[in-house]
Amino acid sequence: MRRVALAVLLLGAAGMVTAVVVFRPGQAVLVATGLVSHTLCSETFVAGLDPDQTFAETVSTMPGIRRLVPWLHYRVDRAARDVSTTLGGRFEMRAVYHDGVGCTLASPAPAGTATPLPSPASAAGAPGAGRDIAGPAVVEPAREPLRAALDRAFAEPAGGPVRGTKAVVVVHDSHVVAERYAPGYGLDTPMLSWSMNKSVVNALIGILARQGRLAVGAPAPVPAWRDPSDPRHAITVEQLMRMTSGLALDETNTGFDPASRMLFTEPDMAGFAQSAALAAPPGTRYHYSSPSTLILSRIIRDAVGGRAEDVRRFAERELFAPLGMRGVTLEFDATGTQVGSTYM
Repeated sequence: MRRVALAVLLLGAAGMVTAVVVFRPGQAVLVATGLVSHTLCSETFVAGLDPDQTFAETVSTMPGIRRLVPWLHYRVDRAARDVSTTLGGRFEMRAVYHDGVGCTLASPAPAGTATPLPSPASAAGAPGAGRDIAGPAVVEPAREPLRAALDRAFAEPAGGPVRGTKAVVVVHDSHVVAERYAPGYGLDTPMLSWSMNKSVVNALIGILARQGRLAVGAPAPVPAWRDPSDPRHAITVEQLMRMTSGLALDETNTGFDPASRMLFTEPDMAGFAQSAALAAPPGTRYHYSSPSTLILSRIIRDAVGGRAEDVRRFAERELFAPLGMRGVTLEFDATGTQVGSTYM
């Protein structure tokens, strides 16, 4: 049921855009070179796409990044399976591919992944695996209105901006009734989730709650907030899920904001997010925040065993296999915490 994952992920694949402040070196430039390296690494070594095409069609079109293109230089080493990027020969950031867990920024393999896992539990024929919703061939639309809709989805409007549609899958009554893919993409091309990964994290939190292993209305089990005198002690799991924790983790995509810094410069993403101070009392203020999701990812990791491979096994057994989602790659930071806001 690979198309189930694709149909969900395509709904918001353009939703995560990170910008940097132009011509200001330092933290924001490292965010830019980190974003290029990680994204090209994932798209090249996980998805099997051409890095030059990915850079031209996806990365170089991002606000902020596109202004830096003349000075950005990336190197893809297929033998070492890594990507490094510099700006004007400086501010290098490197992303490395590891079997089974995708790419990590400038670090060894994520904790707990020294031994590759066996084939995913969600492989075809595995107990509990969801049924296929289409056969092995591309499903051509049987009706002209569907064909016309696909034509419109892939057409480039006169005068731009470039639409760049990669894939469309139409599901009706639990079956694929039409689909189409851009050149270089197909039925089995993994596609970067961006922020749809947040829904996976929330689903895993829900599963832990259903199993009685986590209470979403209780204070979040974050060791750094254990002291009752710490004002962050009152933050609940549900407030992290709803992004109403009050933590100073606003996501503005400037390159200097906490979300940008966390994703592309910090080896311990959840540790960075957990160190934030309160900007408002918990439950009183909403602001979109990828770092809140990383805190939830750490909670999941700790609840299921503490290692990246424990997270992979749990997600495959409890979520991906029942949905029939095969071949899912979760990516992790250097501590073995899944990058739950973005990289799946």
